[in-house]
Order: sequence, then structure tokens, then C-alpha cells
Amino acid sequence: MKTTDLTVLVVGGGGREHAIVKKLSESPRVSKLYCAPGNAGIASLAECLPIKATDIDGMVKAAKDISADLVFVAPDDPLTLGMVDRLTAEGIRAFGPVAKAAMLEGSKVFSKGLMKKYGIPTAEYETFSDPAAALEYIEEKGRYPVVIKADGLALGKGALIAADHAEAKDALMKIMTEKAFGAAGNMVVVEEFLTGPECTVLAFTDGETVSPMVSSQDHKRALDNDEGLNTGGMGAFSPSRHYTPEIAEICERTIFLPTINALRSEGIIFKGVIYFQMMLTKDGPKVIEYNARFGDPETQVVLPRLDTDFVDIIDACIDGGLKDFEIKWKPEAACCVVMASGGYPVAYEKGYPISGLDEAGRMDGVYVYHAGTAEKDGRIVTSGGRVLGVTALGATLEDATARSYEAVAKISWKDEHHRTDIGKK
Repeated sequence: MKTTDLTVLVVGGGGREHAIVKKLSESPRVSKLYCAPGNAGIASLAECLPIKATDIDGMVKAAKDISADLVFVAPDDPLTLGMVDRLTAEGIRAFGPVAKAAMLEGSKVFSKGLMKKYGIPTAEYETFSDPAAALEYIEEKGRYPVVIKADGLALGKGALIAADHAEAKDALMKIMTEKAFGAAGNMVVVEEFLTGPECTVLAFTDGETVSPMVSSQDHKRALDNDEGLNTGGMGAFSPSRHYTPEIAEICERTIFLPTINALRSEGIIFKGVIYFQMMLTKDGPKVIEYNARFGDPETQVVLPRLDTDFVDIIDACIDGGLKDFEIKWKPEAACCVVMASGGYPVAYEKGYPISGLDEAGRMDGVYVYHAGTAEKDGRIVTSGGRVLGVTALGATLEDATARSYEAVAKISWKDEHHRTDIGKK
């Protein structure tokens, strides 16, 4: 018999967490939701607790204080710091990979080494701890553009593409000498530049079975036509136009299952969500990178399409029951447009009042996910770079995109910025 009247705590406070909280709130099994630290939008669905997502001691104490039946650890930092390990050791049921498994995202050197050892298709690469040796390798190869990645977590901004020798030298200086990403840049991965359509597939796993979700695609650059600086993501859509049933079969056979099997061969049982970011090259799908959790803003287009009780899936992942578990998806497409503060991802002002939220939120099939918001004097104000993710469902991708932009047009604040071409590439 399934446990009901569950108290669930979600760790995190962005747009991804708002989408997770919203989907959990739809489960008849959940009676009370908390989120730490949460945000102004999440507060309409869950009680927000003022605890940093990386505060493991604080989160364990909070989970005990509220008698949490489940803690959903959503962001990368607490996963790699071992929050799930600690919660589990304290007898608290937790969803997400343990620290050793989260290394799949936490270290590019580890993940690339795993792919090389087990023959999982990825870009040709080498790893370096010395910038001079890295530059010498790039000069010897003489192939541009070249991709230079910080080994550790860098808020989704640790991969730099160098068009020539001068840019490669600058990138290595920024990552390894100037420490733009801190200790994450102590080592780098230098890899070939892959070409082809990009595609993301998130997958649930219980450590043995992999259950892929519907495909998605995100837009990383700040400006239209994929120009401007790299960001955490300016929008996403689902499904990907390029992820055919034939491509899906190849990915499952050559990437998804081999990844889980490779981890198990290394003595690592990964339970939770793996994010496979892939390039569909002329030589077949290749892994660009892994994440060890739901992606942002991909979650905002994938979870609205989920048609199976989210808590049932979480149970199957934790308890090893995915093999005979059917996960259903809605046929509609989804598009998410991120509304950001002017100046993001560099410098931007905070505290601007946001208007039009209620009007947009009342639209049928529209979800306004809060990412960087706060409440001040009874009003919702901006408090981050990416402020909102406006998602709409539609019968087709074109319908979903049009509805998302229709909702975006109802929302405004000073210096607001969004791309106008999400879902159109």
C-alpha cells in the first residue's frame, strides 16, 4: 500500500525547483510541501524555509523538525557535497544521487574518463592541470574552434569555446590562472568541437534501469540567434525536432544504458535523474556532458508534460522498481521563455516590481515559474538574473511557443530582457 499524507521538503530556490514543487503539489499523496530556501512564487505552493541549499546541517535539522517523509535534493552543489549521503545516514528518505554518483557532473575529468574507459561516444579530449601543457596540446592539434572546460561545477558557464590560438590562451588564463570559476578550474578538459543539432534527454534511474523522459532543447546564449554571452539558459522547448525514434534507440543502446552500467562497474549506484546533453553528429549521437539532476530550464518544459504521479516515480527510483514501471507523458508540446534582468549574465539591478503575473498565470495551460523573485512590501520583485520561466503547453511546438510569448507579453518590469526566438530553431 502506498504511503499517503506525505510531508516533502524540496531543496533549492530557482525555476527548476518551482516546477518540481508544482508537480509534487499535483500528487494526491502529498499533504504538506516545504522548500528551502524557495522563492516568492514557490511560496504560493510550499512553506519556504530560510536555509541555504548547501547548508547540509541546516537541511538535516529542518527535515527532522518538520518530520519530512521525503527530501528532494534538486541543485548540483548540495548533491556533490553529499547531502543525500548525510540525509540517508540520518534515516531520512532522500531523492538524488549520492556524492560519488554526483561526480558524473561534479568532475568533467571523471565523466570523460568514464566515457573513454567504457566506450561511450563523446568528443576526443585530454585533461590538464598545467595551462602551458594545455596550450601546447591545442597548438599541436591546430584544430579550431576548440572547447575548454573547467573540471568542476561552474554554474553552467564553465565551458569556453575558443576560435583561435589567442582565444584559447585567454580561456586557459581565465579558468586556470585567474580562477574565474574558483577551484573548479584547477584542472581543465580540452576537447574537440562537435557539430550538429544539440539535444537533451533527462532520464529517471534506479541504478539499473534507465527510463528516459521526453526530449528537450535549451538556448544558452543571452541574445537572439544564439549570440551574446553564455547563460544558465534563456529558454527551452520539448520535444526536440531532431530526436526521432531511431535516434532514441541509438542513444539508449550506446549512451544511456552503458552509462549506468559503467557506473555500476565502478561500484557506483546512481539513483535519481541523469541529464544527458548530446550532440547529434554525422557520426551519431555523442555526449557533450552529464548533469546529475534535473536541468534548468529543461525541467520547466519536461515536467508539465508528465502524466504519471511524480511521487510514484520517485519511489520507484529510490526502491529499485523502475523496471516494471510505466511512465506516461502528455502528447502536448511545451515551450519555456526565460524573462531575465537587463544586463544578465553580467551586472543587473534587483528589486524591480513585477506586473502582470496574475493575468499571465490565469491563461489556460500556462505556468509562470519563478526563478529569481522575492516579496517586498506585499509585491513580487526581481531578485536574480533569471527572474521567471514562462511555460506554455500546446497541441504543437508552434502553438506552445505562440502561447508562451502571449503570456510573456502580459508581464513586465524595468529593464526586463528575453529572447524572441525560443522554440524556433
